[in-house]
Amino acid sequence: RPVTDREQPGFRRRQVLGGLGAAAATLAAGAAAERAEAAPNWDVFTDVLVVGSGAAGVCAALEARRAGAQVLLVESLSQFGGSSAMSGGVVYAGGGTALQRSLRIDDSVEEMYNFLSQAGGPHPPLEKIQLYCEESSAHFGWLVEQGIPYGERMTLDKGLPMGDESLYFSGTELAWPARELARPAPRGHVPGVPGMNGGRSLMQALFAQLDASGVEKQARVVGERLIVWGDGRVAGLRVNADGESRRIRARRGIVLACGGFIHNPDMLRRYAPHLFDCSVPWGNAGDQGAGINMGIAAGGAALRMHEGFAIAPIYPPENTISGILVNAAGQRFIAEDAYHGVLGHAIAFHQQGSAWLVTDQASSFGFQQDNFPIVGRANTIGDLALQLPLPKGALQHTVAYYNRHADNREDPLFHKSPDYVRPLSGPPYVAYDLSVDQAFTPVHTFGGLHTSVDGQVLNSFGEAIPGLFAAGRTTAGLPTAPYIASGLSVGDCTFFGRRAGRTAAVEGKA
Repeated sequence: RPVTDREQPGFRRRQVLGGLGAAAATLAAGAAAERAEAAPNWDVFTDVLVVGSGAAGVCAALEARRAGAQVLLVESLSQFGGSSAMSGGVVYAGGGTALQRSLRIDDSVEEMYNFLSQAGGPHPPLEKIQLYCEESSAHFGWLVEQGIPYGERMTLDKGLPMGDESLYFSGTELAWPARELARPAPRGHVPGVPGMNGGRSLMQALFAQLDASGVEKQARVVGERLIVWGDGRVAGLRVNADGESRRIRARRGIVLACGGFIHNPDMLRRYAPHLFDCSVPWGNAGDQGAGINMGIAAGGAALRMHEGFAIAPIYPPENTISGILVNAAGQRFIAEDAYHGVLGHAIAFHQQGSAWLVTDQASSFGFQQDNFPIVGRANTIGDLALQLPLPKGALQHTVAYYNRHADNREDPLFHKSPDYVRPLSGPPYVAYDLSVDQAFTPVHTFGGLHTSVDGQVLNSFGEAIPGLFAAGRTTAGLPTAPYIASGLSVGDCTFFGRRAGRTAAVEGKA
C-alpha cells in the first residue's frame, strides 16, 4: 500500500544490519542530489532527520525533539558517537562560566572574543564567534544540565588533564602574541574523569538524554542523495539501509552532521593537500565527507576547505619546551611554548612539512617515546648538525644566537615565555624528527558547508536552502587554521548543533 505523510518514523522492514561495504563506496562518491518533481514513494517519515551521531548530531536531535518535533537520527556506522566520542571531550567556554566563577577565574565575554577573533588566522567567522562568546556561559550551564560530570578543580599544567581536573588553559592563551591580544584565562572545560576519557563521558551523558527524549536512532543507514523538490526545498534523503535503497521524508528539515573528510583521501588531496601527507588521519571512520558532498550537490556553498588542524605534541613533559624547533634552513620559526595545534600548523602549512626539535640533557624527553623518531645524537651542536640535512653552520648560528639571549631569559625573535627560556648547554644533544610524514602528526579537517548562525545551509549567494541545515565538522564553523585551542570543535558542535536542530524543528513547522 502507498505510505502516507502520517506514518510513524522507523523502517517498516527488518532492522538495519548491513551495508558497510556499500557505505564506504557511497560516502566517497559525493554524487548529485535527487530531483523530485512529483511525490516519490517514501519509505519512512519524520519531522526532522538528523544525519550523524557525534556531538553535533546528538545535540541537534535533542533540541529538535524538545521543540516538539518528531526526530529520527541515522548513523552510517554500526557504533554511535562519531569523532566526538574519540576526543578529549573538551569544550572551549568562557566569559564567566559557573566553573570559572567557582574557581575564582576572572574572565569576560570581551576578552574571550578578543582571543578568538585575533589570535588565529585571518578573517575568522566573527558573527559566530560573537554569538558563541555571548552565550558561552549559558551553553556550559546547558551541558551541566545534561549530566556531563565536571569537577571544581583546575590545573596549570600544559596539555589535556589526565586526572579529575575540569578546567585548564587548553590553547595558546599564554603564548605570544596571544597573551598580548587578550587577557589570558583558562577556558578548556573537560569532564572530570581520569585518563583521556572525556569524549566518551560527554557522549554517554548526551546519549542518555537522547534516549530519554524519545528520539529514534538507527545505525548502518548510509546517506546517498538529498531529495529536492522542484522549487529547491530539500524534502528528504535517499539512504542505503540493509543493502536496499530507501527514501526518508523529512517534513520540517534535515540536519547534516556527518563529520569532516579526513578519511576520504581523494577529497583530502583535492581540497586540503597540506594535510594529505600527515601521518595520522584523526577522526571517526565515518568522516568521509558525505554530508559536505550532499550539501554541495543540493546547492550549498563550501568554505575554508583547505583548513584543518595538524598537531605536534612536543609536550608533555613541559621541560621539552626549553628546546628549540628549527626548519630546513636550520632556523627557529616559532615560539616553542605555543599550543601544539599552532606548532603543527606552522610545520605542515608553512615549513613544507619538515622540522626538528633540538634538545640538550635538561630538555630531552628523558624516557622512551615513539611520537618523534630520534635522528641525531651528539656531544656538540656541531656534530649534531652534521647528522641533519641542514645548511652548513646554520644550526650552530641559531643555537649561538638563542643561547646569547637565553642567558638573560629573553627570546627577542619569538618571545617564548621566560619560564621556558634557558641556554642549550649540556650533552647529549638530541634531534627529533617532527616532519609530518615521520612523526606522530594527528590531523583533521575544518572546511565544510557555509551556514548561518542558526545552522541554515547557505548557497553561493548567501541565501538559505529551504529545509537544509548542518552542524559540526560538516560545516565551516568556529575552528579555523591555525587551531588555537582545544575545545573549539566540540564547543562548536554542541552549541551550533543545538541551534540547527531547534531551527529545523521550528522554522520547518511554519
